[in-house]
Amino acid sequence: MSSTRASTSAIPASRNSRSGRRRSSRIKHRAFPFLLVAPTLVLFLAVVAYPFVQSLLYGLFDESLLDTGEGQFVGLANIADLLSSGEFWSVVGNTLVFVGGSTFGAFAVALAVALALNSKIRARAAWRSALLVPWLLPGVVVAFLWRWIFDANYGLANGVLDWVSIDPVNWLDSPRFAMAAVIVAKIWHSFPWMAILILAALQGVPAEVYDAAAIDGATGWKQQVHVVLPQIRPAIALTLLLETIWGLQHFELPYVMTGGGPVGATTTLSVDLYQSAFHRFDLGLAGAIGILWTVLMAVVVAIYLFYSARQEREARA
Repeated sequence: MSSTRASTSAIPASRNSRSGRRRSSRIKHRAFPFLLVAPTLVLFLAVVAYPFVQSLLYGLFDESLLDTGEGQFVGLANIADLLSSGEFWSVVGNTLVFVGGSTFGAFAVALAVALALNSKIRARAAWRSALLVPWLLPGVVVAFLWRWIFDANYGLANGVLDWVSIDPVNWLDSPRFAMAAVIVAKIWHSFPWMAILILAALQGVPAEVYDAAAIDGATGWKQQVHVVLPQIRPAIALTLLLETIWGLQHFELPYVMTGGGPVGATTTLSVDLYQSAFHRFDLGLAGAIGILWTVLMAVVVAIYLFYSARQEREARA
């Protein structure tokens, strides 16, 4: 009788033990992905998120890089001062000109190159490999290269002008030409990756689309404009978005080539933020620039998301 009671009492204990092991196994199974992500998350918070938030918070304080004490909280006063400053709006205008000119200029070159590489030309593989060389070069190297090309005394650009009997131009020291020179350098540096992305989208267009277009009489540039390009609109939109965001963040080309000059003609938001923090030592002003800069990029992303949502609705309809 006692042995029967022992055996029956052992059954629930055994079941509880197995249930506990299963529960522990499920917890470990669910926690395992988080354990894998944890080191990267900690690194991201320490290296990216915390410095980013801290730099934005500086915009709410009257704080100097030379002041060892705590800055005085001023709220939105720094932002209000910027928005009422004509110099700041001039910087915003320079930024929009730089981003717009370099983005759409690089896109035009990239689209032409992608269409050419998507056709049946000789040594396509070699051309595709060579295409990536400008993009693989560090931005500072590209800046020094184009600074030499546009040098007023011994640059290649003025050498070409002299060869065709045109007076030399003081490219980087002229408010009229400095921004154009920086934009040309940015186009040269950016168009390769855009061309590769567009080329990948073009190669994903089914052959049946080309055949149907040819049957309908669309050939040559008409086929590309009216048939092929609408097929790759999502890739084009993503390419323009990424290049716009990177253009808004770009620093090394305008800073190394011109230092933001002459007379502030090439001072973009990134250059102005750097100069405010490390030349004028005004962390509050730099933080305020960072806040407005972030808002501007958020607007660009919001426009893209709105466009993507509309495209999805049209695709479902």
